[in-house]
Amino acid sequence: MNISVFASGNGTNFKAILDSIDKGYLSSKITALFTDRADCGAAETARGKKIKCFLISRKEFPTLTRKEFSGKILSALKETETDFIILSGFMNLIPDEVIQEFRYRIINIHPALLPSFGGKGMYGINVHKAVISSGVKVSGITIHFADKNYDEGSIIFQKCCDVESDEDEYTLQKKIKALEHKYYSFVIKKFEDGKVEIRNGKVFIN
Repeated sequence: MNISVFASGNGTNFKAILDSIDKGYLSSKITALFTDRADCGAAETARGKKIKCFLISRKEFPTLTRKEFSGKILSALKETETDFIILSGFMNLIPDEVIQEFRYRIINIHPALLPSFGGKGMYGINVHKAVISSGVKVSGITIHFADKNYDEGSIIFQKCCDVESDEDEYTLQKKIKALEHKYYSFVIKKFEDGKVEIRNGKVFIN
């Protein structure tokens, strides 16, 4: 697949996916990075790898209508022959027009077990603080399809880890990051191999 990655931060999952490609585990190619922050770590990684980088901050295009802004993104995706979109810490909703064009071809990873600890404001260390405060004994990752609402798309894959009695948000974050870096590439490979099936709105991995 030709993959475009959308990222706003350090892009550690982006780097992990690139490592999986370099090692031959994944056969896909990263054709572009889309970001709303030109100075973020993910953009720096893209430049280092000579991957085409598109700045799609709404602030950069204040005169464009919502539809025109969506069209700009879709044109760039077409230009890079993108087949599949991976969200890696992208902090904005994907425009509806892009969701519709890439239905079941946009995936996101969330650092908790959805539908718990999701939604607006639930990102990064905020999620782990909420998990610790709640007293739950298990957390994990959720890989899901992106839709027009934060963290509400159909769940593709989940992996759990224990929340220890002496855990804090930073030790939990480290454990969750390890799961993300391992299993995001695992799920992408399932898409490469045609082993992901949607039946009646539910996702099955063969």
